[in-house]
Amino acid sequence: MLQVINPATGKLVREVAAATADDIDRVMERSETAYRAWRHTTFNERAKVLRDVAQYMRDHIETLAPLMTEEMGKPKKEALGEVTKAAWCADHYAAHAESYLANDELASDASHSYVRYLPLGPVLGVLPWNAPFWLAFRFCAPALMAGNTCVMKHDPHVPACAEAIAELFDQVGAPANIMQNLPLATPDVAQAIADKRIRGVSFTGSDRAGAKVASMAAAAIKPAVLELGGSDPVIVLADANLDEAADAITTSRIINAGQSCIAAKRIIVEAPVYDDFLARLEQRLRKLTLGDPAREDTDVGPIARDDLRQNLHRQVTETIEQGARCVIGGEMPDGAGYYYPVTLLADVEPHMTAACEETFGPVAVVLKAENADQALTIANDTEYGLAASIWTTAERGEMLSLQMEAGQVVVNGLVKTDPRLPSGGIKRSGYGRELGPHGIHAFVNAQQVWIGPKQD
Repeated sequence: MLQVINPATGKLVREVAAATADDIDRVMERSETAYRAWRHTTFNERAKVLRDVAQYMRDHIETLAPLMTEEMGKPKKEALGEVTKAAWCADHYAAHAESYLANDELASDASHSYVRYLPLGPVLGVLPWNAPFWLAFRFCAPALMAGNTCVMKHDPHVPACAEAIAELFDQVGAPANIMQNLPLATPDVAQAIADKRIRGVSFTGSDRAGAKVASMAAAAIKPAVLELGGSDPVIVLADANLDEAADAITTSRIINAGQSCIAAKRIIVEAPVYDDFLARLEQRLRKLTLGDPAREDTDVGPIARDDLRQNLHRQVTETIEQGARCVIGGEMPDGAGYYYPVTLLADVEPHMTAACEETFGPVAVVLKAENADQALTIANDTEYGLAASIWTTAERGEMLSLQMEAGQVVVNGLVKTDPRLPSGGIKRSGYGRELGPHGIHAFVNAQQVWIGPKQD
């Protein structure tokens, strides 16, 4: 039985039966059967389904968004924005899938040779709790438009979100079973990955879990895309616009209560502006409202689970004990729910816990660098390589970005995911890419076609 605890209250709100072995088999068989027909649909037919689903989400945003607020504590205004973004992703692939998958004409000794992109079959998406709608559509929109069918194993803590996402397709009259929800208990994921009807695996989550999924997919000789954790650096150099940087970094650090893989985790500030920037960041962080995520004026909601909150507090406590200065926050609050205060840790050194581990919560970690070279060294001194950002002049930032070890680099802006642009990591942040033209190529057969020799 999958149990859902409302993180704002700490109370049980829902129990859902986990899928049995027979349930898994039925879902897989339905997905395979649906694929045999769906693969032969046209891009226009697939696009209509995705556009209808996108419009349905917009029309029912007021009932869909609260599911995230209840199950994982996302503030109301962020939940509304996430549904809108998921709809955008569906619309984007509806509009661009055909061009993304156009044949590549290649010269050879044939009269005609080219590469075409064909679907693989049912694809399994193993998804986390922190962005239930967005991550589901980041996975399913490109896969469906490529002609695959999708089986969604969502996180056990967001079963109502998962059920609602799958039901969207039924509500708009999509062909049966092209997108199915499979409420698996975590130990049963291995059976789903190994099922011969699954032709690819998309996983978003921790690097530790990702390593297990990768090994399972490899053992079954199936392609996988992994979007894993991050300890994302943001560099603020002396020639940066400090106010703009402080605004963007504040947003990046506290969105979804800091529970985002691409949130700014390590803020590395050049020495000449260190104190000035720290003061600006503190000013902005102190203005944020921590509280009930169902309220429209709440900026920061609770941590999704108490074990996650306890681990976050361990990271903060250890970092302070190691010599960091706690400017604001840092104390475990009393009362119901899994809240954690917005926390600012200054004078952090690279060896300290909060600079070495991924911090999943509203904790800003600020380090000092003597110059740009040292800032880059600190930024790259991590096992992760998901996203990074740098604040300086545009020309200098683009030049320095060549030295940043990350799958995504932003100069003078907010790190975010965008359906138009590829997203993914290197090192322990995973492999493969989602979104943009690269994302739809993750689960296709790049089939070479050679037609007849050239005639003399």
